[in-house]
Amino acid sequence: MNTGMEKAKGRIKEIAGKITGHERLEAEGRTDQMKAKIRHTMTSVRHRAEGIRDSLKHDRS
Repeated sequence: MNTGMEKAKGRIKEIAGKITGHERLEAEGRTDQMKAKIRHTMTSVRHRAEGIRDSLKHDRS
């Protein structure tokens, strides 16, 4: 599942928890959103590192 979908799923859980007064569901929603944000950040960092690595390889050639 992509991070956008995970974040949306978390947001839906959070809203549903708020509406129903279910604090655990609300907290799960916030947690899901944070995990999606962290996963997105880590993927971005990995892609940037790969780009740097590739440019360094290219410079050596």
